[in-house]
Amino acid sequence: MTTTPHPAGPLPAASGRMGPTASAPARSRIATPGRIAGSALQLAAMGAIGSAYFGIMFAVLATGIGLLVVFGIGILLLIALEYLLFALGWVEVARVEGLYGFGLAPRRPRTSGRPGFTGFLRTLWLQFIDLSMWRAVASAAIATVFGVIVLAQVRSIAAGISMLFLPLTATSDQVGIGGTGISVPVAWAVPVGIGQIIIGVAIIIGLAWLAGLLARVILVPSREAVLAEQARTSQAQRAGAVRAADVERTRIERDLHDGVQPRLVSVGMTLGLAQQKIDDDPEAAKALIAEAHTSTKAAITELRQLARGIHTSVLTDRGLDAALSALAARSPVPVVLDVRLEHRCSPDVEAAVYFVIAEALTNAAKHSRAAQCRVLVRQRVAEPAPGKSAAPAGTGILWARIEDDGIGGATIVPGGGLDGLGNRVLGVGGTFRLESPVGGPTTVEVSIPCAF
Repeated sequence: MTTTPHPAGPLPAASGRMGPTASAPARSRIATPGRIAGSALQLAAMGAIGSAYFGIMFAVLATGIGLLVVFGIGILLLIALEYLLFALGWVEVARVEGLYGFGLAPRRPRTSGRPGFTGFLRTLWLQFIDLSMWRAVASAAIATVFGVIVLAQVRSIAAGISMLFLPLTATSDQVGIGGTGISVPVAWAVPVGIGQIIIGVAIIIGLAWLAGLLARVILVPSREAVLAEQARTSQAQRAGAVRAADVERTRIERDLHDGVQPRLVSVGMTLGLAQQKIDDDPEAAKALIAEAHTSTKAAITELRQLARGIHTSVLTDRGLDAALSALAARSPVPVVLDVRLEHRCSPDVEAAVYFVIAEALTNAAKHSRAAQCRVLVRQRVAEPAPGKSAAPAGTGILWARIEDDGIGGATIVPGGGLDGLGNRVLGVGGTFRLESPVGGPTTVEVSIPCAF
């Protein structure tokens, strides 16, 4: 299947994604005993692992800069450094989200959506200027510094515990405080040991609490930023719905102009000729009337097919599964249909998914050299709301994926058919993704929130 815009034309390779990106700040508590303890353990781990990781990155950075003039080897190291930074940011976001449940979305690499070497370079640049990645790296750096301090306090606490038993084994009047080089009388060993333990525990608890607070400040967007993002998303959805309606209107006008309208004009002319011949040549008039009758039935068939392309009655009466089965049966390209739905979604959501699948199969039949298409439709559990452990009952995602083994090369062109599909999905709050490298295959994927 090759998904092409209307009108069809040669298309370069593409990978595009359209959809809302709004998120919301969380109010998850960070000072619970469990999270303080978990934060302390994670900081200790970051103190050991994070230090080594940052050491590797600094080494890669220094080596890469030093080798820039040596056959460009340094460039490869700097590219590797960018991926190391992304990996660190991904782990940091996963760590913070797993501990505090702020509702942070998993980090995803940014992509330009453009093919070729220039597209790769632009992808690297977009990833490099991704502020969310740098915020995650900053959070990881702070956690690593705190972790080093936590490890030092753990050693101090261990020294304090050993001080409690020194009076039992001391062979002189003075004992040393571990790690400080300071000596105190044996009689002071127990109070000093207790003090070391209390101070060490207090510092660890304070650092664990402060790390959670800083992680929320750095990684969780402010309320104003979320509202601004929601406003941009809402505007994009409205604009997408308007553009989708405009593209659909243009398609209907073109189909009427190219198909039904000329046929109806022909019917009128044929009937006119029959009227002129009905007295002089009744047999010829009968033949013309029969021809007009045939053309009328063909026009009715075309109108019915056009209506099905907009909204089929089977979808309303029997649901998406039955409508897609009928659609697959009419497709000139063999379709493997795998639909697993337990509930009906809203009419708007089902109509949008049906429209995308119908257009993708139509484009595959018109422009692809595919031997087979595959359509997958699933209902998935929605991601939990920020600060919540689970999504509200009855909410989910209607997900569909259309694949073909064609020649690929489809791309999203403003005002084209694929742009119309993406805007229609965006208009109902969903996401639309296209992957179609030259040589194929082509994959169209949609995810739309729904209630069932």
